[in-house]
Amino acid sequence: MNPCLACGACCASWRVDFDRDEWGGAGGMVPETLAEPITSRLCRMRGTDRTPPRCAALVGSIGVQASCAIHEWRPSPCREFGARANLGIADDACDAARRRHGLAPLSL
Repeated sequence: MNPCLACGACCASWRVDFDRDEWGGAGGMVPETLAEPITSRLCRMRGTDRTPPRCAALVGSIGVQASCAIHEWRPSPCREFGARANLGIADDACDAARRRHGLAPLSL
């Protein structure tokens, strides 16, 4: 089973900025209502700049059952984050996000 489907820690740990071309308001796939432009070239997922951060697209409970409401249309930083986590192989950022939420690191 893909551990990301029960995790969601990354979605509630980091700010998510991405190229404006990925935003729905500029013709991209990330829904306009879930992100906002912050500069002429960058957009940010709503909720990820709060304390504590929690992406507006995150559905469910961290560490229990979590998913991305826009998985198919998520921005590139989300696509690139923890690229091997679905194989049970984490990296330092994934492990840090999991620890932040009281979850054991994947790379034990």
